[in-house]
Amino acid sequence: MSSKSSIRLTFVGTLFFFVFVTESVRINVTETRLNRVKLHLKKINKPSVKTIQSPDGDIIDCVHSHLQPAFDHPKLRGQRPLEPPLERPKGYNSSDERFETIQLWAELNEFCPEGTIPIRRTSEHDVLRANSIRRFGRKIRGVRHDTMSGGHEHAVAFVNGDQYYGAKASMNVWTPEVTDPNEFSLSQLWVTSGSFGNDLNTIEAGWQVSPELYGDGYPRFFTYWTTDAYQATGCYNLLCSGFVQTNSRIAIGAAISPRSSYNGQQFDIGVMIWKDPKHGHWWLQLGHGVLIGYWPSFLFTHLQKEASMIQFGGEIVNSRSRGYHTNTQMGSGHFADEGFGKAAYFRNLQVVDWDNSLLPLTNMHLLADHPNCYDIKAGKNNVWGNYIYYGGPGRNAGCQ
Repeated sequence: MSSKSSIRLTFVGTLFFFVFVTESVRINVTETRLNRVKLHLKKINKPSVKTIQSPDGDIIDCVHSHLQPAFDHPKLRGQRPLEPPLERPKGYNSSDERFETIQLWAELNEFCPEGTIPIRRTSEHDVLRANSIRRFGRKIRGVRHDTMSGGHEHAVAFVNGDQYYGAKASMNVWTPEVTDPNEFSLSQLWVTSGSFGNDLNTIEAGWQVSPELYGDGYPRFFTYWTTDAYQATGCYNLLCSGFVQTNSRIAIGAAISPRSSYNGQQFDIGVMIWKDPKHGHWWLQLGHGVLIGYWPSFLFTHLQKEASMIQFGGEIVNSRSRGYHTNTQMGSGHFADEGFGKAAYFRNLQVVDWDNSLLPLTNMHLLADHPNCYDIKAGKNNVWGNYIYYGGPGRNAGCQ
């Protein structure tokens, strides 16, 4: 055999060995990740007594309420959900909430048995869409509400400079376009305390469109919390131990139906978060007095006492994946000036004071990080009280 042939065979053999080893490593890494995903799913998908197939493809598991993920927390292990507080905040009146919330899975008129709660089942695909298992179900770190950070942009109304014990508002629900899978568009209430650096405590609830988290473009009812500025604590919905759900008819993370339409009928949801004066836990209510559950006070540091800021409005992530602002919409995808039936709104904005009383906002501030992309305007009348219109289309002639 010639020396050239020998060299050629050695090169081919080495190349084959390199490809084989590389492919083996890739397969092993994939298998390792899949095994980790399966272990994680086993942790968060609890055994169910009944399953319901939603028209949108979701699987809803009916899980014994004392076996939900919250009770994996060391301080809750072996306990059961608390009884609801006897009193709502003073001044609460459900008559201003015109529309019932309907979730797609509930259109079948099939619900979970008494003593169980409905939990949207997490799939392998859900987890694999995330950058890592550790980050699955969490917001990207670096979210700030006083400036743009990490691609996050806001159009919000807020109050600060006082002690707050909750907030309430009604918001109409839309289906905004989200351009890239790792972006989202949401509308929510924020109840916060601490600094935006490393010790921010926040409780959040509203609706969101998040293809990465849910795998589709439906607006979904969601919750969130963190006690360290989105670093290592907290999560969306029931994807970690934290929020304790008590309601057997609402699935957190499930799609909302119906939705508002441009120049058509408007559908909104009422959300109230308040601190129970007796036990100090933060309770969540949806719509006509429907209690969803609570965040135990021990989860937090600053929010064990009270909140220092309340915010209402929209947030999106702009990834600039193509080198310019994406077309991800906020709210209806239309600017605030277009008004009712066209722009997204929050109405009847209120806060809960030290005396557990609902009060209208005073000294309200408006913030739009990038008003050429998403803006906000406020008003007040006898029917809607304090209200805001907000949102926008994202990329346009003034938003590059």
